[in-house]
This record gives sequence, structure tokens and C-alpha cells, in this order.
Amino acid sequence: MSRVPHAPAHDGEFEFWRNHAQISLQPVAAPSILGLFGFAAATFVVAANLAGWYGDTGTPRFLFPFAAFTGGLAQFLAGMWAYRARDGLATAMHGIWGAFWLAYGVLFLLVAVGALTPPDPFVPLGYWFIALAAITWSGAFAALAENIAVALVLATLAAGATCQAVGQIAGISGWRTAGAYIFIASAVIAWYTATAMMLESTYRRVILPVGKRGAPNRPGQEPRQVIQFTAGEPGIKVGQ
Repeated sequence: MSRVPHAPAHDGEFEFWRNHAQISLQPVAAPSILGLFGFAAATFVVAANLAGWYGDTGTPRFLFPFAAFTGGLAQFLAGMWAYRARDGLATAMHGIWGAFWLAYGVLFLLVAVGALTPPDPFVPLGYWFIALAAITWSGAFAALAENIAVALVLATLAAGATCQAVGQIAGISGWRTAGAYIFIASAVIAWYTATAMMLESTYRRVILPVGKRGAPNRPGQEPRQVIQFTAGEPGIKVGQ
């Protein structure tokens, strides 16, 4: 904001802008509802294949579009909307995993058309998972300050990525299978968390607890929606 002539300085200036600000509310739904549902769906379908529940030589033709659009595009868009909602954690996690699923979809498109035959061990894919595991462990630690359910989603996701990294680089099928089952657990927790967020949004009260820090968390409680001038709120534009 530029200084208005003769406006008070320091604390007085803050009071001046506070009393002359116009706040335009642009409601933003919780982007993580879409992001977590997209993640849960794609992760479950792909992890079930990795765990050996289904699949044959034609499976990549069906995996790549679902992974790229459900886990990739939907989640990446959720990450960008989380940026608009000033949610740094959701921006980072949905953004990085959305980008991964887009890349994973392209990878299996190449497999589906015969342009690539996955090697065993698949060392480059293992290094993908090293990077993802490191970032996701950081996100899990950060989520502990906000939401226990999201922290569990990210912790299991990071553990699954860690197992996949070891299994792909070392060529150990047991580690890959363990990682797949941990991914399935992460998908189930993500589905629960997204469902809880969606129900809270539609019923305007807590239905399923998710362990939110410093906010109503017991079933039946109404969520607090406090507008803060200094920090702003998701979707708020402050101007003269």
C-alpha cells in the first residue's frame, strides 16, 4: 500500500488502513477435498496393481489415463487452488504428487504403446521415489501442527515411497509389495479425511473427527470462521 498524504505513521498508520480497508470476500472451498479424493483414487488403483491384486500385460493401457487425470490433473489443480487459499502445506503436497502422477501417467503411456519396457530393477523410478519420500516426510512433519489425519496420510505415503525407492533400486520385490500395501493404507486414510472435510463443508459442523489442532474437532461442533485483518483469510482481498 502506498502512503496517503498526511496519514498517521507507525501504529497510527496501521489504524488508518484498518479503518479504511475494504474487504471483498471470494469464498474458496477447501481444495484438499478434491486433492485427497484424487490422490486416494489413483493411489488405490495403482497400488492394488503393484500389490498383485490384478493386472496383466494390457494393464498399462488402463492405468495411465486414470493416474494422469485422477491423481495428476485433479490433484495438481487442487494444489494450485490451495495456493489461492493460502494453504502452503496443501499447495506443496498436492502440487508435487499431482506432478508425479502426471509423470507416472506419461511413463505408462510409453509402456502401453511399446515405446518403453520397464527394466527390473527400475532404478530411475526408484530415484523418483527417493525425492518424493524426502518431500513427503517434510510435509508429514509440518502437518502435525494442523491436522492429525493429514499427517497420517502423508506419513504412510512417505513410508510407502521409501519402500518403493528401496525396492525399485535394489530390485527387491518384497519391498515393492510392502510399499504397495502402505500406499493402499494411505489411500484409505486420504479417503476418510476427504470425506470428513466434505461432510463438514456440507453439514456446517464436524461429522467425522480428523484431529484438527486448535479448532473444533468433536462431532457436532461448528467450525470457526474468523476473519483476521492482519493475516487475511483464504479468498480475501484487502485494498483501500
